[in-house]
Amino acid sequence: MLLDIFDPKAPPRPIGIDLGTTHSIVATVRDGRPVPLTTCDGTALLPSVVYYSKEGGILVGRAAKAHATREPERTIQSAKRFMGRGGADPETKRPGAYRFAVPETEDEAKVVRFDLGWTRPSPVEVSAEILKSLRRSALDQLRTVGGVVITVPAYFDDAQRQATRDAGRLAGLEVLRLLNEPTAAALAYGLEKKRNGLFVVYDLGGGTFDVTVLRLEDGVFQVQSTGGDSALGGDDMDRAIAERMLAELAPQDARTPELVSLVLELAREAKHVLTERETVELDVHAPGAAPRRFTLSRSEFEALIEPLIERTQRACRRALRDADVSPADVDGVILVGGATRVPRVRRAVKELFGKEPLADIDPDLVVAYGAAVQADLLAKASDEVLLLDVLPLSLGIETMGGGVDRILPRNTTIPAGARSTFTTYADNQTGFEIHVVQGERELARDCRSLARFSLKGIPPMPAGMARLEVSFDVDENGLLHVTAMERTTGRSQTVEVRPSYGLSDEEVERMLIEALDHGEEDLEARRLADARVEAERIALATRKGLASDADLLTSEERAAIDRALAELETAARTATAARPIELAIDALAAATHEFAGRRMNRAIASAIAGKAVSDVEQSVAHAAGIEAHLASKGAR
Repeated sequence: MLLDIFDPKAPPRPIGIDLGTTHSIVATVRDGRPVPLTTCDGTALLPSVVYYSKEGGILVGRAAKAHATREPERTIQSAKRFMGRGGADPETKRPGAYRFAVPETEDEAKVVRFDLGWTRPSPVEVSAEILKSLRRSALDQLRTVGGVVITVPAYFDDAQRQATRDAGRLAGLEVLRLLNEPTAAALAYGLEKKRNGLFVVYDLGGGTFDVTVLRLEDGVFQVQSTGGDSALGGDDMDRAIAERMLAELAPQDARTPELVSLVLELAREAKHVLTERETVELDVHAPGAAPRRFTLSRSEFEALIEPLIERTQRACRRALRDADVSPADVDGVILVGGATRVPRVRRAVKELFGKEPLADIDPDLVVAYGAAVQADLLAKASDEVLLLDVLPLSLGIETMGGGVDRILPRNTTIPAGARSTFTTYADNQTGFEIHVVQGERELARDCRSLARFSLKGIPPMPAGMARLEVSFDVDENGLLHVTAMERTTGRSQTVEVRPSYGLSDEEVERMLIEALDHGEEDLEARRLADARVEAERIALATRKGLASDADLLTSEERAAIDRALAELETAARTATAARPIELAIDALAAATHEFAGRRMNRAIASAIAGKAVSDVEQSVAHAAGIEAHLASKGAR
């Protein structure tokens, strides 16, 4: 008999976890290769299902799944789809077997909770139970567990990523990093195959779809672009089958949670059978109803899921366009996720990319393998492999007039940091309102609001004198930290952006597709907004100049300036395009040209009165250096 000898001095073993919508896996690295660990179910795949008994007991995995048809009101499946989402999110309003708790306060509305009657767990708490089970399994086999890398869909936003990290901490895990699932798959394949080239990771799991274009070169994984849909996966295929069955079984108002859960479970079984066979027969034994038999062919199933396949194809074409490559440039397509076993999915991948996809590593395990490899590398502080993920959406702040100044553009490699400098718009402004947004549109109103905060206590100064430096730092987990500092006083404030709800399907489509569809009109709207702000700024400065130095003008010059000023203010109020305002600005500039020169001469004469020439030269050189270094932008 062989004995596993345990060294009490051995360091804790790092692990990787694929926290999936349908199944979750824990893996580690042994003898230089990733291997899955057996879960409490005796297999590598742990169903991501949690059952809550009235007595307070909690079951995870197959034991919980067994209760799904008998007690669906106490059983939570696919909790990952609701991570980081609020009660108003469209995903929580989709038809399904779940009842969600009605929020009693505004704060409660920010986090969706499952209504089980006697308890109201959040998706974070449900996920933590799954992670606790995986941790116990790892401890049973490894004796000690070190840091963990948990994978997330590439399209998870800040709220969803933070929720995943919180679930890990709640489960008692030391979360080293959150790793994008496509990057994890590429890491597993890169080490296994030792191949260089351009690859696409096609990840269709139970509840999410990701597509990532990346280049592998001598241990460097450079993500070129990423895309996908955070609410699309094998669960939607199950729903398509279930909806067809329910349409024949019962009207909408007669569908009990027990019936819906039963039919969904049968639909999952049918999907698996149709992967190998051409037809499947389903026997439905609904409570209080006569048994019914349904027959479903593979061709009928493929017709039902064709709209879902087209959604994945659109995301793939968009990712290729963002990476500026064609399908012919791709050296291989890596399949990830159990739903990629569906024959229609594999045919669609081959049709789009013109080559057979790579699937020789189990698509259910490849993400966990990559997570385990990354955890091992982090534990060793190894630099053998460099992972370069990217931001899926641009990050910026709202400027005066409603425009967006992008500080970190989409597809920026992370971790990343950048900063931009702004100034005050009005005299004696004692604070800044910083509005952080995410998206691809030119105006803040069309982007997603991430956070608002204020920096106060700035001494009153003339417009344009204060210097606000805004820094964006995105860490390796994709979480954003924003710092605002007023340079002349040193006052600063830092916030970690944690949005109160996740991106809906509609928001993702709006950010990425409408940014292209409305590109020209967005640019014109931004140009109009900027022109109005500039017009107001110039008009204000002109009126201040007239109030202080009107004696420098003749009556005819004053009349000409007043006319140009009135025409500018009228244009700023009524114009529907930027061009009329820009022409009015040019007209006012021409009318005030001589006046501006006279004012400058007066100011210089006053400034140098009684000073040595050398002192004046030094002051001018210093001021010029400052202006050359700082960007002058209008801030709210």
